[in-house]
Amino acid sequence: MPVYAWKGVNSYGEKRKGKIEAHSQAAALSLLKKIRIKPTVLKEAPKDLFANFAMFQPKVTGKDVVIFTRQLSTMIDAGLPLVQSLEILAGQQENTTFKKMLNDIRLDVESGMTFADAMKKHPKVFDNLYCNMIDAGEVGGILDTILNRLAGFMEKSMALKKKIKGAMTYPAICLCIALVITAVILIFVVPVFAKMFADFGSALPVPTQIVVNASNFVKSNFFFMAAALAFVVVAIKKIYNTERGRKKIDVMLINAPVFGPLIRKVAVAKFTRTLGTMLHSGVPILDSLTVVGKTAGNKVIEQAVFRVADSITEGRSIAEPLEETGVFPSMVVQMINVGEATGALDTMLDKIADFYDEEVDQAVENMTAMIEPFMMVFLGGLIGGLVIAMYLPIFKMASVIG
Repeated sequence: MPVYAWKGVNSYGEKRKGKIEAHSQAAALSLLKKIRIKPTVLKEAPKDLFANFAMFQPKVTGKDVVIFTRQLSTMIDAGLPLVQSLEILAGQQENTTFKKMLNDIRLDVESGMTFADAMKKHPKVFDNLYCNMIDAGEVGGILDTILNRLAGFMEKSMALKKKIKGAMTYPAICLCIALVITAVILIFVVPVFAKMFADFGSALPVPTQIVVNASNFVKSNFFFMAAALAFVVVAIKKIYNTERGRKKIDVMLINAPVFGPLIRKVAVAKFTRTLGTMLHSGVPILDSLTVVGKTAGNKVIEQAVFRVADSITEGRSIAEPLEETGVFPSMVVQMINVGEATGALDTMLDKIADFYDEEVDQAVENMTAMIEPFMMVFLGGLIGGLVIAMYLPIFKMASVIG
């Protein structure tokens, strides 16, 4: 299907431009009219030489999916048919990968496939949670409401990930800078001083000798050390991809002294938010728990959720097996118990998620406040120690001359 490049103005008089896929120029013009664009230029776009190479195509981001979900919810709520809504959204989509995906979904829906089943053919973009909620929305006739809830859920999940990445970025950058500076000093700066000290002839102070030995070791084994580091990183990834290895690493992470409490709070917030959203959408409790377990992102939480699902099939409540896992705080268990007793479990789960979102915010702020002075002391001590060790012989030389 040819692609047409267009320039025009929207209903507010604002200039816009983009690309649209259509069978003909007349069909492209019709699609632009549907989205209230008055074109001033409409011509067939030149073919992309890399269109058949997936590695050169843009990736579909979470933001793309959120915007699509919001827009589709608005269109369905306004009474537009699903196929027409997908056609319009695909036409105005600038991400070529996502555009092709939406067109494929539209064609599958037109051929008689359900919307959820059509989305399941693209698991890298639409996960189990998304597809199950769409399925519940189609069955219940509330697709617009489900899409709106999905968009809200995804926005909160993305905000949570952004907070965690923000907290990890600062110490990671500081550590990388420290390693680079140390490597440069040991490989390029210290040898110059070492040659000068050798000409001096006397014994070096102990700190200086340690630094010189370290410099010689790094220079002689730099490529071996780099290869060993790469091997360790690859080995950890391989181990994490195994069932047993991932469980051990996740147990270590969730019980870590500094980051462990934050990881646990993030896991609880994600569990309650996801389960509450699915129950709100009318997904059965067992199906919800299965999806929540698979999307937990932590093997410890995943196994705990699956044990809860097994216990529910035996006729028990949610709160009892949750408490037995030892993963979830007692406050969470008690609030879920109250939610079950009052028949408002979904609402209670949303309240718990809101509370733990705030807890995560506070934990990130506290951790950042704690890490900043520690990293400053670490960097200052490391670089300052190297500089002092190099200047000790010079001070000694000056005292001898004096």
